[in-house]
Amino acid sequence: MTTFNDLVEEVLINLEGFTLRQDRTTYLTSGIDSDDLSISLASGDNIGKGVLEIDDELLHIDSVDRSDRSAVISPFGRGYRGTTAASHSTNAKVTFAPSFPKISVKRAINDTIKSVFPQVYGVDKTTFSFNASITTYSLPAEAETILSISWSDVGPSGEWFPIRHWRHDPTANVTDYPTTNTVSIYEAIVPGRTIQVIYSKEPTSMSSSNGVFETVTGLASSTRDLIVYGAAHRMVSFVDPGRLNFTSPEADQNDTTRQFGSGTNTAKYLLALYQQRLREESEKQSKRYPVRVHYTI
Repeated sequence: MTTFNDLVEEVLINLEGFTLRQDRTTYLTSGIDSDDLSISLASGDNIGKGVLEIDDELLHIDSVDRSDRSAVISPFGRGYRGTTAASHSTNAKVTFAPSFPKISVKRAINDTIKSVFPQVYGVDKTTFSFNASITTYSLPAEAETILSISWSDVGPSGEWFPIRHWRHDPTANVTDYPTTNTVSIYEAIVPGRTIQVIYSKEPTSMSSSNGVFETVTGLASSTRDLIVYGAAHRMVSFVDPGRLNFTSPEADQNDTTRQFGSGTNTAKYLLALYQQRLREESEKQSKRYPVRVHYTI
């Protein structure tokens, strides 16, 4: 079970393997509210004026008092650079000048989730009871195409029979069908039986850190690495990883062996991995949900 936070950490682990840089970190010794403008740290040795990351929030630090390990946040420093000011608990991790802020990684993950459609799509289902006097039924607005449709047999066997005479209308009259998405069924089915429609949809973005990847997005668990490669490619595209370790004493020596432009090469490598996995997942999904022959009236 992969959560949103698991994806973020996996992307960061992949990126750190290219940068050779370890971010400077400490932790809060007392919690803060969303409007506090001072923080207490376990160590002030590695912290200076600039940007801090606590959980998903970026803060701008105006000054640091290393004697009592405290820092003053700039008046504009809460919810810095489009993040959301939030409360943070004692022992929360504090990162100084993060190479890849978590909020940016989350955006890259969601951008990748959206971009894989329609080559790779989310899958969901809906059910309703068959009414012999009704031909057309509403579908969720998110339903893009119908992958399969079947009805539950009477009796203890639990068998589901495929329905072969149906028509999908994604532009139905909004007055009669608020979702403008319907399916019409033209078969003799036992009244009251359950009909199940499995459909494709655009994958859903993630928001909660504890949200389960498969449940929220509708994507298969096998697409996890596809999303990681895509997000890593987006993150590294505008950064030259060969130059990220400029804060270390070995910066000049590393520059002689890591030429400028290695970031572009890394981005191309990650993009190639992403595109390969995208093709593989698309082919796998096509085999799992082949085009089904059906008839319309």
